[in-house]
Amino acid sequence: MSALTFTLKKIPQQRIDCAPLTPNMLAGKSAADIGAILLQSGNETLRADALFDISGDNVAEIVFANGCDKLDYIGAAMQSGRITIHGDAGWYLGFRKKGGDIVLRGNAGDFAASGMTGGLLHIHGNAGDFLAAAIPGDRKGMAGGLVIVTGNAGDRAGDQMRRGIVLIEGDAGDYCASRMIAGTIGVLGATGAYPGYGMKRGTLLLFKPPKLHATLQDCGMHTLPFLKLMAKSFRDLPGKFAHLDQTRARRYAGDLANDGKGEILVFSN
Repeated sequence: MSALTFTLKKIPQQRIDCAPLTPNMLAGKSAADIGAILLQSGNETLRADALFDISGDNVAEIVFANGCDKLDYIGAAMQSGRITIHGDAGWYLGFRKKGGDIVLRGNAGDFAASGMTGGLLHIHGNAGDFLAAAIPGDRKGMAGGLVIVTGNAGDRAGDQMRRGIVLIEGDAGDYCASRMIAGTIGVLGATGAYPGYGMKRGTLLLFKPPKLHATLQDCGMHTLPFLKLMAKSFRDLPGKFAHLDQTRARRYAGDLANDGKGEILVFSN
């Protein structure tokens, strides 16, 4: 069996809702059934085979070729299997994903991993704003699983994040970990203004000095043995966090303006 491959014929005029194209949604469907699936595009619906050349038959292994930033909701509510995207992806990549792996070999739009509860999302490129954050009107961001970004992330990464791990190998924008409720975010590069703003709980790992606001309390330098356990859990991960070995960091507590019990750990070089 070969991977079920969706090759985009041309860049669409409108955004495409790709939520129906996941392993659990396609299980048991014939090639004709898959080609006839209707995908929302603006104010009209289009057949999947009108947008994509479709080949292969293994629905547990899905490939999007010629990806572009107008393909939204790839891997939404995914439960198992694997999706690989060659090129860019649009908004809401892995939205409310429950399991399985998504590997993006390009850049992701806004709200990637929003509401995600399990599995892996690996972005070999940059992520837009609101990575692992809650959508407007919701109060729950990412609630489980693992996200790795090899490039940069935009503003508000981890906003209202409730659980899980987000590892950013590049820079993060303003308000990283804002209103964070629980979980772990690591950023190897620089962070923008106000990291940890409104943070309630959770841990933000930083490797470059941040620009902190007044309601984060400097608790001094500490040797923290639990960081050894965290580093050990990262050993088998792809990417730079597998080499984490520091156990000494400057700890900041807060956000005290939100009665927060979160922490920002800044590692010394």
